[in-house]
Amino acid sequence: MSEPTAAGSPSPEVPAKSMEQIVSLCRRRGFVFQSSEIYGGINGFWDYGPLGTELKRNLKNAWWQDVVQRELIGPTGDAVDIVGLDCTIIMNPKVWQASGHVGGFNDPMVDCRASKARYRADHLVVLGSIAAGSRLWAFVEGDDAARTKATKALCKYEKCDAPDPARHVLRPFTAITADERARTIGPDADEPGSLTEPRMFNLMFETHCGAVRDEDSKAYLRPETAQGIFVNFQNVVDSTRVKVPFGIAQVGKAFRNEVTPRNFTFRSREFEQMEIEFFIHPSEANQWYAWWRDWRFSWWQSIGLTSSNLQLREHDRDELAHYAKEGAGTSDIEYRFPFTAPGFGELEGVAHRADFDLRAHATHSGKNDKAKYFDQARNERYFPHVIEPSAGADRGTLALLCEAYTPDPSRPSGVFMRFHPRMAPVKAGIFPLVNKEGMPEIGEKLFRTLRKKHVVEFDEKQSIGKRYARMDEAGTPFCITIDSETLSSQTVTVRHRDTQQQEKLGIEQVPAWLDRQIGLED
Repeated sequence: MSEPTAAGSPSPEVPAKSMEQIVSLCRRRGFVFQSSEIYGGINGFWDYGPLGTELKRNLKNAWWQDVVQRELIGPTGDAVDIVGLDCTIIMNPKVWQASGHVGGFNDPMVDCRASKARYRADHLVVLGSIAAGSRLWAFVEGDDAARTKATKALCKYEKCDAPDPARHVLRPFTAITADERARTIGPDADEPGSLTEPRMFNLMFETHCGAVRDEDSKAYLRPETAQGIFVNFQNVVDSTRVKVPFGIAQVGKAFRNEVTPRNFTFRSREFEQMEIEFFIHPSEANQWYAWWRDWRFSWWQSIGLTSSNLQLREHDRDELAHYAKEGAGTSDIEYRFPFTAPGFGELEGVAHRADFDLRAHATHSGKNDKAKYFDQARNERYFPHVIEPSAGADRGTLALLCEAYTPDPSRPSGVFMRFHPRMAPVKAGIFPLVNKEGMPEIGEKLFRTLRKKHVVEFDEKQSIGKRYARMDEAGTPFCITIDSETLSSQTVTVRHRDTQQQEKLGIEQVPAWLDRQIGLED
């Protein structure tokens, strides 16, 4: 396995960010809310508030612009040809039989007879003595509060001040014996023996199409967007002028009935994917895989994930998916979230899927060799291999939130959000210094000019310091103040979020200046 590659040069030690504080700010400022909150919420589902909606939309728009609309030059020096697709969430169930999701898209599940809670078996960790007959305590990996609870219970039971590393060990729940399961106390239980033996659980949400609910009407909410691309491969080839190598891109919702959704929006039951299926001749797979892996890693850096929290990790052989060909490359672009630190969590996967999907759908649909691509330049008919860069829009948004969150005791709010200007939900705040002398009218005119192209806010209430504080928490990179000099010299004062430095700018220059700061062409 290759060594992790960090983005940028090593940075000085930074205090650990608190996920609790980030979640609190997200709710307070309207980035993310618990779905159906007034009814107690629903586990694994999240709503994006006004600022979160803009942030996530900026991420998706940037991905689409850079992947589909703007010219990319590939490893051969030629432009990369990528077209878009928008497939339905519900598809013919045979799609999921062919892809292997009906039979193989399973996770091991454990139920607790006492609390009625359900857990992913591979997410549970057991703490306790290795001695026979001793009690064990289970908790969900990564849940610090649950681990602390288990540790206190162990110490109370064993009458010790702290666990003894020589006797008290952590083990995966899936690795313990039936006898040890009988002595294990579940995360939300008080007595041992309440956890069931792990059993497989299909992650797809079932639904029914039509008036009758029976096996013939059963369908599924898609667990990924990729299969819609594969089943439309021939349609795209027949209806456009694309030729291998080319890609199909799609952004859309996917649904997985996660047993233990956790870590805020990181592991949810409803989420959004940004996926590319790039079709290539089998002989060019390694070249294109390396290019996509490196370009996707650099893209995340370009939108603000430039710290040592970003890494590129090549998969070990035992991690490869069922569709991966022997020797094929698979990498994860990973981010160090506060809840994974010091480890990393997956942000995007880049995989060489070989021809598994096209071949499977050709077989199950009865098309067989008729579904092969005919390459006129090579005078050859074959199933193209596929390089798949698959990113999570929700995880990407969460990474941007975590990266941007910057404690700063010198500011009134104590924190600011250091978004890249291209990602920032609000690009600029327009502030009349005082609510008189014609300043509000000038500010409103500038506001209306800028909002033709950008999301900006006009605020004339409270002190200028409080207005700065609100914009700092929203992550607005620039605040533009209309002051007395605007009246005399037609200049405005621009305050930069990160440095809090100020500069004077002619009011007529502001629209073009703001375009440049965000990275738009004049």
